Amino acid sequence: MSKLRLGVLASGRGSNLQSIMDQAAAGKINAAVAVVISDKKDAYALERARMAGIPAGHINYSDFPSKDAYERSIVELLQQHGVELVCLAGYMRIVGKVLLAAFPNRVMNIHPALLPSFPGLHGQEQAWAYGVKFSGCTVHFVDEGMDTGPIILQAVVPVYDEDTADDLSARILEQEHKIYPEAIRLYAEGRLRIEGRKVYVSKINNRR
Repeated sequence: MSKLRLGVLASGRGSNLQSIMDQAAAGKINAAVAVVISDKKDAYALERARMAGIPAGHINYSDFPSKDAYERSIVELLQQHGVELVCLAGYMRIVGKVLLAAFPNRVMNIHPALLPSFPGLHGQEQAWAYGVKFSGCTVHFVDEGMDTGPIILQAVVPVYDEDTADDLSARILEQEHKIYPEAIRLYAEGRLRIEGRKVYVSKINNRR
């Protein structure tokens, strides 16, 4: 079976990108990162990709007259590299209709909270400030809303009384590095099915 070709969009340090690359290199997921794209020229995610021998590029949002034009440039680069699944890994822009139309039900994201609670920026800090007793992270398919797409996997972590927001963020990040590659593995094996708002996981590998 051929490896699923991934395109990763990132804006920052790329720790989730690293976990995906590591799992792929170890053969734990039948996938390979084909290209990494960032809207930030100094994003460390680009350096991680280059050190792994993966093509990496910066596409500057301000160089384009519109969001649609910016996304068309991204789509073109993804298609040049034969990308089949797009993975957002700390990508700090809301994905628009151009990218979603090019990759329908083929864009994933990881969010550091238990959606639908605490969407948007700084989900960990939101949860900690609210005083929840449990938090976690969510992998979901992306739609045009902010963290509103169908949920694939979630992981729960406890919130302790003595926690700082940074403590909670670190505990959540450990789980992000586990469930994001797992969601990609399930997709690569053809085991995810979307029906309305729900994502069903089959026991049978349906990918040919």
